[in-house]
Amino acid sequence: MPLEDGDPVRPRGRQVNGEVSGIPRLRGMGEPSLRSTTTPDDSRTDVMAEGWEPGPALGDGDVTPGGAPQRAWNPEEGLMAELSELVQKVVESSSWWERHGVDISILACSFLLLPAGFLFLRSAQAIPFLAGVLTLGVVHHTLTVKGSHLASHNALTKSKSWGKVWAIFFIELCSAFTLEQATYNHVKIHHGYTNIIGLGDSSTWKLPFLNRYVYMFIAPLTVPILTPLVALDLLRNVEWKAALRTLCCMFLGLYCHYWLLLHVSGFQSPWSALLCMLLTRSLLAHPYIHVNIFQHIGLPMFTADRKPKRIHLMSLGVLNLPRNALLDWSFGHSLISCHVEHHLFPSLSDNMCLKIKPIVSQYLKQKKLPYNEDTYSSRLWLFLQRYEELMVHAPPITELVGIQ
Repeated sequence: MPLEDGDPVRPRGRQVNGEVSGIPRLRGMGEPSLRSTTTPDDSRTDVMAEGWEPGPALGDGDVTPGGAPQRAWNPEEGLMAELSELVQKVVESSSWWERHGVDISILACSFLLLPAGFLFLRSAQAIPFLAGVLTLGVVHHTLTVKGSHLASHNALTKSKSWGKVWAIFFIELCSAFTLEQATYNHVKIHHGYTNIIGLGDSSTWKLPFLNRYVYMFIAPLTVPILTPLVALDLLRNVEWKAALRTLCCMFLGLYCHYWLLLHVSGFQSPWSALLCMLLTRSLLAHPYIHVNIFQHIGLPMFTADRKPKRIHLMSLGVLNLPRNALLDWSFGHSLISCHVEHHLFPSLSDNMCLKIKPIVSQYLKQKKLPYNEDTYSSRLWLFLQRYEELMVHAPPITELVGIQ
């Protein structure tokens, strides 16, 4: 699988659609040493994760406003600039409805379904009751996963002030997590250092003391309990005003859910209401955990001092899953079938990621770059077979040739 200028990539493991699906080894540079991977405050990543805006990307050969050349031209950054220009044209020709309206409408519809979900739970019959559980479960994950993800990237609105309001609402009130830590861990670290060992390597999702079946099928049920507990622990790392705001929002969100179950749905005991909360909040926890590991773990891993440029980092280390109506609605296209596009252009909404998908996929394949795709069932089987290698042991470092 050539990268550019004939540089070979020799994958170790199986391939999907002609691209990497296991753990490849790009040979020729020797095994790089693993150094300390703390992020320096003044470091510059090649993945401008949070602030991508439509517009020409600067390459290494661009000049400063004063006319002094910054660095020698790098053809790989030229590729990213060329792709950015293609995407920019699509974004500029798109309406507000396409850029923001579609996803806002999905979130608004989810809010409108909340009363029906709580009222369905009043029924003593099995079918309406299960319909209520399903409705509230899908709505919860739409608000907490899709809403929080879009808000963390400020993809719901152009206004940074309103973006902050929506981020607090979706991340803290709906998801019971802390905004500052969610943004730092996801936007700054995961996107800024995708598949970099010790930084954005998705190690947050690894629990090596659990066996494969417990981790894949039982542990996800604890996500609604662990999420606020982890958030409380992380509050030590934020300012006291932000911590106080987070505590108030978390309490308000959890208590409102509990109160509505008692007074609208008619639950007779606190324990039955809490059990229903756990059931609805963990309804899609299995695909949530699975998606987070399927799309990065098992793909090439790098060290901070030997990582490729952005376009190679994202094409090598990110994978798309097929379209799925339920997950597309609840999680969003950028987390399912357009994850590669999302990592290349993280500030775009789910609908815009779907719109630029043909352009990105065609461009990467035209330039002989990986465009990783696989099915949900295939990745699940892969992780069950190779759980020890992928989720317990430290992943091997990918060796690079000619793309530094």
